[in-house]
Amino acid sequence: MQQFSAEQIAQVCGGKVIGNIHIKIDSFAEIESAKKNQISFLNNLKYEKYLYTTEAGIILLNETYQLKSAIQNTIILVKDAYIALAKLIEYYQSFKKNNKIGIETNVYIHTSAKMGNNIYIGSFSYISENVIIGNDTQIYPQTYIGENVIIGNNTIIYAGVKIYHGVQIGDNVIIHAGTVIGSDGFGFAQSNSTFQKIAQLGNVIIENDVEIGSNVTIDRATLGSTIIKRGAKLDNQIQIAHNVVIGENTAIAAQVGISGSTKIGNNVLIGGQSGLAGHLQIADNVKLAGGTGVTKSILEPNSIFAGFPAIPIKDWQKNLIYIKRIPQIEKTIEELK
Repeated sequence: MQQFSAEQIAQVCGGKVIGNIHIKIDSFAEIESAKKNQISFLNNLKYEKYLYTTEAGIILLNETYQLKSAIQNTIILVKDAYIALAKLIEYYQSFKKNNKIGIETNVYIHTSAKMGNNIYIGSFSYISENVIIGNDTQIYPQTYIGENVIIGNNTIIYAGVKIYHGVQIGDNVIIHAGTVIGSDGFGFAQSNSTFQKIAQLGNVIIENDVEIGSNVTIDRATLGSTIIKRGAKLDNQIQIAHNVVIGENTAIAAQVGISGSTKIGNNVLIGGQSGLAGHLQIADNVKLAGGTGVTKSILEPNSIFAGFPAIPIKDWQKNLIYIKRIPQIEKTIEELK
């Protein structure tokens, strides 16, 4: 089992060791349950009480935090404990990386497909004609790759993913199990109480460094492309409709639905179970609280919205206060009567 000393961890995280620089850990744990062979962290003060009771061998701690009493654990002071933890986990994972290489049995690969070096394709996967797969890419079992799909280097596609024809996927992308990319957009024209299907002729483009959770659906464009830009992070069970554009480094939590042709800017944060109507514009650095229903464009960068329909979060918080006061107001009115 790989072990790391406090001194090594401090170098990875850019931190300062307070305590035993030679103490070693071999795994991670939550601060309330960590043992002497494990490292934990404190970033949220809701868990502050555990800092003084935890058995963790090493604790990552924000350098601005002031200890209320002495502790025996080794501490590594960092600028941001959560970011330091992320760096450390990435470093730790590099030693445990699954370096599967080769093509397992019962895989279909069309003769026109082009395979890169050091790739892995799991059993019962189907690789269609004219597919291009880059170097060091891993495709896990029971994955379907449609015609003319392009997949970049060092990308991981987990089991059961379905990628329809013409989709383009960049480098260092991670797609988790059960996700469907490139299915038809919800395009129908209504006539005489019936629906005429509109052919979806576009595609989906996933740029570099994107991560997509499990059971996400990303529809192909009617014309042009549905685009997930560089560095975007998508949680599980998200629906992205045709011709949507997700900006760079935007993060979207679970169960969000985004209607067709909506354009979302860079560095946007969208809370879980939010819904966005179609043909909207969302500016850069906007934040949407969980459960927000967006019916109009949000054009002011760095703004925060909440509620349904979405309004600035301070207005929404005021409304909540008024709603809580309604029973008392009603009682007062009755007394006045």
